[in-house]
Amino acid sequence: MNNIISKLILPVLLVSTGITAQHHKEHPTDSLPAKVLHAEPLYIDLIRDLGARKGEKEWNIGVGLTDNEKYDEYTALVEYEWAPMDRLGLEIELPFSFYYPGRNNSAPGSNLNSIKMAGQYSFLVSEKHQASMAIGYIQEFTMTQFNNYGRGKLFTGLVYNPFLIAAKRLGSNFHSLIYTGPVFDHHFNNDNIATIWQINSNIHYMIPGTRNFIGVEFNKEIYNNTFDMTIRPQMRVDLSDNLLVGIVTGIPIDKNNERFSSFLRLIYEP
Repeated sequence: MNNIISKLILPVLLVSTGITAQHHKEHPTDSLPAKVLHAEPLYIDLIRDLGARKGEKEWNIGVGLTDNEKYDEYTALVEYEWAPMDRLGLEIELPFSFYYPGRNNSAPGSNLNSIKMAGQYSFLVSEKHQASMAIGYIQEFTMTQFNNYGRGKLFTGLVYNPFLIAAKRLGSNFHSLIYTGPVFDHHFNNDNIATIWQINSNIHYMIPGTRNFIGVEFNKEIYNNTFDMTIRPQMRVDLSDNLLVGIVTGIPIDKNNERFSSFLRLIYEP
């Protein structure tokens, strides 16, 4: 699957660029609040655009595949995000995981992972410096496996995730972004709280006159004094004025448990 994606990247970018370059406008009119266009990561995406404007909204549908050592994991998500006021973004997401056993016929149970709600506020939008900053918070209500429905507690824990985002354009076409914060995973069965530090950094090149980009996302985690990272090359292309598609490949630096992965995100802006 990854080989097919890599062969399609260049022709898709070229075709989409030719279609969208002539009509896409990057700068807002004077009547709208300030907003800097940033290339935003596709795998761990933002709650809403940095510098979001009141009335903006977006639907996301994502599907993915991860090759683990003992089983395959198929993921799916449905996400809705909107801006009830300038610079404030809200989101609700339903992420699913479906597991298929490997040779040893063992795998976790499939489930709706959680009900996920989040908010994000852009406290800095500087057109002069081509930079934006935001703070946010994600609250997840984690859920049990499908085969346990009706036989125990539906909710198995809570996840608390405050975060900070800083983004800056590097010249006209290169974009950088850092997304970082702690994740506190509270398990109801033993009342244990595990702490994971996430440090996600990104660099993208956006093709002039379009919203198409190519880039890479570095998803890093620190847990119990151990460091792990997955490198995610990615691309995003315009399919129409309000429909985009993002394609991501995941390459873990430690392949003992997780191997390569692929992820596709469909973005609709009504």
